[in-house]
Amino acid sequence: MNPLPEIPAPAHDDAERMSVEELRALQTERMAWTLNHAYTNVPHYKSAFDEAGVHPRDFKKPADLKHFPFTAKKDLRDNYPFGMFAVPREQVARIHASSGTTGKATVVGYTKTDLENWASVGARSLRAAGVRPGDRVHVAYGYGLFTGGLGVHYAAEALGATVIPISGGQTARQVRLIQDFEPDAICVTPSYLLAIIDEMVKQGIDPAATSLRVAVLGAEPWTDAMRAEIEERLAVHAVDIYGLSEVMGPGVGNEDVAEKDGTYLWEDHFYPEIVDPGTGEVLPDGAQGELVFTSLTKEAMPVIRYRTRDLTRLLPGLSRPMRRMERITGRSDDMMIVRGVNVFPSQIEEELLTIAGLAPHFVCVLTRPGRLDELCVRVEAREASVDRDAAASRLAFGVKERFGVTVTVDVLDPGALERSQGKAQRILDMRGGEK
Repeated sequence: MNPLPEIPAPAHDDAERMSVEELRALQTERMAWTLNHAYTNVPHYKSAFDEAGVHPRDFKKPADLKHFPFTAKKDLRDNYPFGMFAVPREQVARIHASSGTTGKATVVGYTKTDLENWASVGARSLRAAGVRPGDRVHVAYGYGLFTGGLGVHYAAEALGATVIPISGGQTARQVRLIQDFEPDAICVTPSYLLAIIDEMVKQGIDPAATSLRVAVLGAEPWTDAMRAEIEERLAVHAVDIYGLSEVMGPGVGNEDVAEKDGTYLWEDHFYPEIVDPGTGEVLPDGAQGELVFTSLTKEAMPVIRYRTRDLTRLLPGLSRPMRRMERITGRSDDMMIVRGVNVFPSQIEEELLTIAGLAPHFVCVLTRPGRLDELCVRVEAREASVDRDAAASRLAFGVKERFGVTVTVDVLDPGALERSQGKAQRILDMRGGEK
């Protein structure tokens, strides 16, 4: 196995050194401000609070938050483009938005103070990942309305690092610049990093011999098995960064490179809850459920109990007062129900990465040829010489044995599947309008 780089000494800011009691007091103060700010300045929240029969003055402690209504992505789309802003549009320093491929884009705004806070928590995230001032950071997230590229860019600058803003795409050029500029860290989606590694091999470059020490990976669910694959092939520490545009962008939380055991959520700016996806009931720490966030310091666009659809659980902090989030198993809206059995793409990935002949490039194809749904996993062989029938049988058996769902497996030629240059699309639903 390729040895991993030495882990730098820990470096924490003042918020990371607070006691839990100090953190809870700060959260209570900031949450009270946020609820009042949203109620006073956002018509949607005034209406939603009034309908639920709650008022900001009813809030006394974080546990009282459960009485306030949720915010869903539909609420953001219904108030497109600027209806969720809590400050005059002239005070909005920047606007980001989702792609809007499944409907209207979700638009988010930031004041100058919001951008400073975002850069600050982003810098904290990179520092937790093992990046240090003076390091060179290769940013291969997409720039533009997507929050990934610019979010990490300004975080690295706030940390005092040198930014290489290549953005996504042009994979051969990515490899050349890694060779020429010798970055210490790369920020990218895990699926696209695998494509970059494959391109290195194609060019005759040993991925484990590059200058990279840290890969800061996010924007899509990924498994510990994929972490192991990336760390082995690239000889870097692969660390998870978490964020979503509606709450802020990348930097809502990050793993500690020395622990790699859950993502710390920066609770001085974002208050997390875990709720039952069906009932909305708040669940205790340690229980599996849907992650919900309330922003604590956002001026331009506060969000109250935003339903992320990400499925995880909250764990106590190890080296910080903030709680950790267990690795996301999937999204409630990405869950596939195949003949009554729930399955996530991450579970398919976890199993296929145990099979030596299969590459981590796959897509789950859902069809309904008759009355029942069927799931076919299209996955690439690592090499043309792989015994495809045997690999397909092993994957189908493993998925059935571990997760209880019957799948067919189609093992394709190496490179047959289109490579994602951003978030990987793991589900191809061909069942038509009826789901």
